[in-house]
Amino acid sequence: MQAPLLTLNNTRLGLWLFLLLLFCVGTNAYHSGISDYLIKKIAEQHGKVTAARVEKWRQLVDSSVDMTEQEKLKEANDFLNNARFTSDMEQWQQRDYWATPLEFLIEDAGDCEDFSIAKYFLLKAMGVDLSKLRISYVKALSLNQAHMVLSFYPSPGAIPLILDNLNKRILPADQRQDLKPVYSFNADDLWLAHSRNLSVKAGASSQLGPWAELNKRMEFELPARH
Repeated sequence: MQAPLLTLNNTRLGLWLFLLLLFCVGTNAYHSGISDYLIKKIAEQHGKVTAARVEKWRQLVDSSVDMTEQEKLKEANDFLNNARFTSDMEQWQQRDYWATPLEFLIEDAGDCEDFSIAKYFLLKAMGVDLSKLRISYVKALSLNQAHMVLSFYPSPGAIPLILDNLNKRILPADQRQDLKPVYSFNADDLWLAHSRNLSVKAGASSQLGPWAELNKRMEFELPARH
């Protein structure tokens, strides 16, 4: 895994400056605090269709109060899986770039990391306990390549449910024989996989360069949510 490069092309620089300017006014784009002003500015900069996607995020979070955990998983998975899969090189002119959820919503495209990260933060905003969520690096055996999914653990030690952009059905990990786990992480911790059902804590997630860099960029976009 390669850490993101620091060079910016003109397209990405323009998007980044727009995000920085927008979120310095104190809007909070990852939960129900999304403001009408934010929606208006996104519509002006990126069109009404793009603004509608951000509005949909807000609606999902606002309506999640009465949802069960299973309903939250399905709504988040279905909504974000509507985006187009693309490579980092095509989208960002980099070999490995982890987009923030807002970048992903605006572009409506990303690779497997971007799908999984956006699902993680949407479910966080919907009130899912972060101790139940892990972003998981796996090997997609049918494709013979690295892949990323989001894993949901209903209880400690349980077989996780897998939220994926390739197979869009939410299935238990033991029904995804096409995936071989490698490691997983969340906001705090990093685990190495010993098997599909067993992992061992191996340190802090801040050891992962792209994850640390992503969180630094998100600090400029909006205040941290505790």
